[in-house]
Amino acid sequence: MTRFSIIVPSHGVAGRLSQALDSVLAQSFGDLELIPVCDAADAPAASVAAAYAERDSRVVPAHSPPSAGLSGARNTGMRAANGTYLLFLDGDDVLVPGALALLDARLAETGDVDVLYAEHERTPWWEGEPTNPAAPLLAGVPNGAFTPDRAPRLTGVALPAWSAVYRRAFLAERRLSFPDGHFTDLGWGGLTTVAAERIAVLRSVVVRHRLRRQGSRLNLPGPHQQELLDQVELVLERAAALPGERARALFEQVFGVVLKTAARPDRMPAGHRAFFRRAARLHRAHRPDGFRMPGGSVGVQHRLLAAGAYTAFRMLRGANRIAAGAAGRLPRPRMPLTRLRYALDLRRPLDADLAVYCAYWGRGYVCNPAAIHAVARELAPHIRSVFLVEAGQEHTVPNDVEYAVIGSRRYWQVLARAKYLVNNANFAEGVVKRPGSIHVQTQHGTPLKRMGTDQSAYPVVAAQTGSFTRLLGRVDRWDFNLSANRHSTQTWERAFPGSYRTLEYGYPRNDVYYTATAHDVVRARRRLGVPDGRTAVLYAPTHRDHHTGFEPGLDLEAFCEAAGEDVVVLLRAHYFYDRGAGQGSGRVIDVTAHRSAEDVCLAADALITDYSSIMFDYANLDRPIVVYADDWEVYRQTRGVYFDLMAEPPGLVARTPEELARLFRDGSYLGPESRQLRAGFRSRFCQFDDGLAAERVVRRVFLGRPPEEIPTVIPLAERLPAPAATLVRS
Repeated sequence: MTRFSIIVPSHGVAGRLSQALDSVLAQSFGDLELIPVCDAADAPAASVAAAYAERDSRVVPAHSPPSAGLSGARNTGMRAANGTYLLFLDGDDVLVPGALALLDARLAETGDVDVLYAEHERTPWWEGEPTNPAAPLLAGVPNGAFTPDRAPRLTGVALPAWSAVYRRAFLAERRLSFPDGHFTDLGWGGLTTVAAERIAVLRSVVVRHRLRRQGSRLNLPGPHQQELLDQVELVLERAAALPGERARALFEQVFGVVLKTAARPDRMPAGHRAFFRRAARLHRAHRPDGFRMPGGSVGVQHRLLAAGAYTAFRMLRGANRIAAGAAGRLPRPRMPLTRLRYALDLRRPLDADLAVYCAYWGRGYVCNPAAIHAVARELAPHIRSVFLVEAGQEHTVPNDVEYAVIGSRRYWQVLARAKYLVNNANFAEGVVKRPGSIHVQTQHGTPLKRMGTDQSAYPVVAAQTGSFTRLLGRVDRWDFNLSANRHSTQTWERAFPGSYRTLEYGYPRNDVYYTATAHDVVRARRRLGVPDGRTAVLYAPTHRDHHTGFEPGLDLEAFCEAAGEDVVVLLRAHYFYDRGAGQGSGRVIDVTAHRSAEDVCLAADALITDYSSIMFDYANLDRPIVVYADDWEVYRQTRGVYFDLMAEPPGLVARTPEELARLFRDGSYLGPESRQLRAGFRSRFCQFDDGLAAERVVRRVFLGRPPEEIPTVIPLAERLPAPAATLVRS
């Protein structure tokens, strides 16, 4: 029989799940089975778990619906387990190296105990010293196996489920399972300790619990706070037959948790008085004989709770405090008069029919915000829209689209009043997130290079990023975050930790790759000046943080001469180097200043890029892609990447100018190897782009449609991309 079954619920932690699974499979003690519990076979974490299962037979994924919650996922894992002992691990936590060997050795010393408690480490998500809150709880108990009455204050209530291992036969005999609802760890800890006859402790850290930046979900306000008392009542009823000392310790610890929640009326905008009254009834009904009220302020709180003295309790705890934090979010327009007007506008009601859009810090009417705006005009015509642009970019906005210049009085006015704010980057530091407003972060590419807080380990990039604290303050304004594929979903979760909801809808700007016609392709080529009958190759290198300006990295005229007489190059530098006017010489057409990257992609017969995210968008067209990777090792070391592009490219890879030209001269870029690589790349990174992304966003965000009324993603095999120019000509 397997020694350990490690059960890992994965809801909402797909971005960090691989780290948890790696920490288990890397253990020196290998007699284990690993059970990641995913929401469903098509859930974000399921693909991660399935990949591990293919590589290691010890990984056995299970499925539990999100509606079953954490308790349901753990219970599903328990039913699937075959190990002698069960260990629960949250999907964003890790086992420390050597943990299972320590547990096995300790169990060999103690014999078959029902529960073996162990220490754990709480690690700050960003910076600060880790703590070991379990150490004082486990101190002073007997060294060997012992009965619970010998350590009555070790109740299990104060320890999370993942700070112990449990004998599976004991759980089955006592028919123990995680109780439904929130605060399931409290219920589980109390029930298992009440039922256990033989326990032991391991005074070593086994689990490293990584605190979430957004904090515990249990601390969020809402009606779920009432469920704490359901768990308390369940434990106290089961503990009624305990001997006096154990019953008194359990009662005191359980109500320690209750009092902390009762002292936070902000967690229960409605129902705080009802919570207090029910807690008072439970206190009176289950107080064990001989229980002595604690000393000091805690004892006073116990007495007020027992007496049902709600008003006195609130006065004692200062629960009528005014919500803090507004000072830290004061608007910061430049001019004093504008600042005052913005503050006054923030006091006016939100305009429920006003949406504000911005792209690339005001560069113009482009990208995902523009695509969403265009569809919103059709499906939600009642929504009035204002696009934000920098001074000098007003000409980029269509004549029939309202705009405001960034920094103007009008700019701050619409930002203060709009219910909907849509951006592919971030709004200014001083923009206040108002209650009831909805911020949509559309992103502007699939990440190959490191993003957000993941940049902190790369000095060159971190120095340019500035304050990560301010960055995350902007993330806190997001309500929705768009994703084009599961890779992005998991990356955003890790790089931009926040409480937003991810919408796996695809990128609206990529809709055109499935809706454009042959005529649209011809028009795009003519607008860009591509001669008829020529093969247009788009060359789109990315920005390099270790360079001070734009460096093409390739002699494009020489490439054209070597690649073939019918080849022309469309040069599109990173938008950081937009020089404002198209330039060209001979067979090289500079399209950097062209507003629409989508037009440029439609016009191109093939793409050459190094590490630009344009490759992920262009892959939707199912046209040839060649990676020119002359400095890959330098780039990955200085910028950091999420996967090895050389191992999983979207097409053929060239390392030298000569090799690159040869691929076009002999037609290899069109060959079967290129098509095979592109097919694998598209299946991974074009998951949700199908021409309906903008419609999904509008229906979900602006029209408030439920998920079941949102158009489903069309399977990749059934999508028909816009035709390439060669097909148009034929």
